Amino acid sequence: MTYTLSDITWLFFLYSFAGWCIEVCYAAIRRRRFVNRGFVNSPLCPIYGFGSTLFAVFLPELTSRPFFLFLGGMLMATMLEYSTGMLMEKIFRKKLWDYSHIKYNLGGYVCARYALLWGALALLTMLAANPLLCGLFRMVPGPIALAVQWTASILLLLDFVTTAMAVLDMKITARRLSQLSAGMRHTSRLLENKLTVSVQKRMQKSFPSIDKDELIADMKARSEKSKAETRVFAEGCSFYKLVSLFFIGAFLGDITETIFCLVTMGKLMSRSSVVYGPFSIVWGLGCALLTLFLYRYRNKSDGYIFMAGTLLGGVYEYVCSVFTELVFGTVFWDYSGFAFNLGGRINLLYCFFWGIAAVVWLKLIYPLLSRLIEKLPPRTGKILCNFLILFMIFNMIVSSLALARYTERQNSPERPEAQNPLEELLDSRFTDERMERIYPNAKLVE
Repeated sequence: MTYTLSDITWLFFLYSFAGWCIEVCYAAIRRRRFVNRGFVNSPLCPIYGFGSTLFAVFLPELTSRPFFLFLGGMLMATMLEYSTGMLMEKIFRKKLWDYSHIKYNLGGYVCARYALLWGALALLTMLAANPLLCGLFRMVPGPIALAVQWTASILLLLDFVTTAMAVLDMKITARRLSQLSAGMRHTSRLLENKLTVSVQKRMQKSFPSIDKDELIADMKARSEKSKAETRVFAEGCSFYKLVSLFFIGAFLGDITETIFCLVTMGKLMSRSSVVYGPFSIVWGLGCALLTLFLYRYRNKSDGYIFMAGTLLGGVYEYVCSVFTELVFGTVFWDYSGFAFNLGGRINLLYCFFWGIAAVVWLKLIYPLLSRLIEKLPPRTGKILCNFLILFMIFNMIVSSLALARYTERQNSPERPEAQNPLEELLDSRFTDERMERIYPNAKLVE
């Protein structure tokens, strides 16, 4: 079935509430008392809502193939849980949940037991629950549905902001908010004295590993350590290291694909994702995400990294394919002619390539690049990275506009006239011939 934005919004809130109920019941059984296990104050666990949203957006094509639906749901939700666990640890400097005591876990963030449960939930939701629920949701009159969804979304946003402020207050005092303006002083004191304290107490009850005093002391120690290490640019797996790896990976990926096409097909064609420069966004993001997820496991065996790279690369390429088709109405690659392909979006051979690339990247290329990046002077490195970030944002915006205009021209029986100066500029600078040179394999879809 095809899901509308309204369907996805309903499913997000419903499954967030259902997940909250499950977490509360589980905590009540273990601790024999009520504990709000959600990150926010509302009776919602957004990670369950985001998981259901990922299923509804990226997995509808797999409903006729239950095994791949199970596998896709398991891997996608596990990546979400892993990412959320890493983010929470970055915020609190402690794990809010730890599966280290369970067999077959990965860093304590995820484990095989719950990964299989996520796969089963993908089957249950996509094959049974979602069609029934969406049928009921579509019976709600449009204006009422819109009002309820907007109200719930605004309340959740406010709740999240309030909780985030309280969490940050564990690291910095809320009194600093009053420095923004004199008019904010009363509000910041109110948040500090009432909302902030109550939220902090709830968070400490929900996640006993959080200790405010210990957290503040830890943050001060890390801050002092960070100041002492400012002489080294982008040390470890830091933000600027990932940004640098993104641009290097995007450039090397584009060059690699161009050479591969030249050798195997005898054609010299563009493999770039953007209109300016030889940059493959898929490869760049792949390198950055691969480093982010597998950095702490870089000393594992080659077989371990190969399997992780094969699975992560397959999921990542599949998601990128669905995303570009939904957003741009264009398919940039089609593996329908390959054996063991899945909807033409991925194939087993290229998934193995991702696994090989993961081993080569973490064992050989990353250590070399990491040392070279860290040799940059800190000030020069930050200026260069910030400039490249702004350039790529501009590049991606222009590329998106050019692709959207190109799609509009191709889908129109007659060449549509430009309605404004922007469309005139896009038509003159990014003609059909130029777009077809940049994206030679692009196919327009419904």
